[in-house]
Amino acid sequence: MALPSSHDVALAAERRSAARLLLRHPLVTADGPHADAFPLVRRHADWLAQRFQQVLGYRLLVEATYARLFKAGLGPGSGHRMERSTGTPFTPRTYAYLALALSVLVTAPEQVLLSQLVADVRAAAVDAGLSIEDSGRPVEKRTLAAALRRLVDWGALTETDGSVGSVAAEAGGEALLTVNREIARSIVAGPLTQSTDGADLVLRSADPGFGGPRTYVRRRLVETPVVYLDELTEAERDWLRTRQRREAEAFSELLGLEAEIRAEGVAMIDPDDELTDLRLPGTGTVAQAALLLVDRLVRRLRPDEAGHPAVGGRLTIGVPIPPGLVAELLDELVEEYGRRANWQRGYLDSPALLRADALELLSRMRLVAPAGPLRADGHGVPPWYERAAGDGRAVTDVSAARTAVVGEWVLLAAAARYATTVSLKHADQRAAQPDRQGEPSS
Repeated sequence: MALPSSHDVALAAERRSAARLLLRHPLVTADGPHADAFPLVRRHADWLAQRFQQVLGYRLLVEATYARLFKAGLGPGSGHRMERSTGTPFTPRTYAYLALALSVLVTAPEQVLLSQLVADVRAAAVDAGLSIEDSGRPVEKRTLAAALRRLVDWGALTETDGSVGSVAAEAGGEALLTVNREIARSIVAGPLTQSTDGADLVLRSADPGFGGPRTYVRRRLVETPVVYLDELTEAERDWLRTRQRREAEAFSELLGLEAEIRAEGVAMIDPDDELTDLRLPGTGTVAQAALLLVDRLVRRLRPDEAGHPAVGGRLTIGVPIPPGLVAELLDELVEEYGRRANWQRGYLDSPALLRADALELLSRMRLVAPAGPLRADGHGVPPWYERAAGDGRAVTDVSAARTAVVGEWVLLAAAARYATTVSLKHADQRAAQPDRQGEPSS
């Protein structure tokens, strides 16, 4: 077999870089933070559009000044939250301001004063039947400013004179803004006109269309840290198990991802660690506490006889975390490490806050999850979507793979990757080194 030429290798590398950029940043502008890579997207626009449509069912729009990849959702409970530059997550009110501002911008003049934009947003809220307080409270102003700042980051607004941040000024500042209506119109990706309310929009946005299980599973593989089998319908599990090796090769070629295939599910690993906005291990109090917490949870709760049913094991995707155990372990960690590691005073004074934020991070990493109905049981599946595998084929039974009472937390299989131990080197006795152990059985 002939080896690929240097031209072919370079071409594949360029296309892979462009595809990875669009997955990480679905809106790329010619003068935005990724302007250097925008010509690369333009150069391979046709190939990228074809591949994204074929593989993930995503539409790619490439114009002279921007490129927009219209990604789909994954259904209830699977969204990626937006955050301010400080890392503070958007509140429902921030999302409401963002949606209202977008509704104004799609028909706004090319230039608008900040005060006029704010007035139009309040008018749009009235039209939508939403209650927007005009109390002048600083927190309300900062919330509005955060939503407008996101529109500036996306390129839908340009600060021609002044800053959108002046809306939060005590005296009420002014600014001249330039509106890019094309970008504003391209931001919303879901089927708004077909949806009856927010919940229906989330459900319809996740519909993979004619691609069915194939498209949904592929989207889940690239958009989430881990795909567990019980988070898939019977038809999706059947498709994944029969195609997982070929899919691993395809994702390696398209995006440079490496597949980790185990009995409990599949994870796509990015060797360059670029395609994720989550880091664990990480810096900061929450990341440190979460890493130590998950290690101790695994040591306490590791199930016996877990493994692959085909070789005599018992498929275990999640085990219940007893009520009170997380608080108990975090109290121990604060006592052992909190002051020595200079954890933030706010977390040391508020165990409940530390518990909530640590669980939130572990949940986003798919290492723990609140107990509740699953997609394998039909939760979040549109009524028109085919759930059963065809031809009566036998599919992995996941009915007892995750047991817990609704309202409790569940420790998930991938958490075992973060259970560390200390081993002593006998050769020179230089130091004790951390090691990984306890991988989920395959």
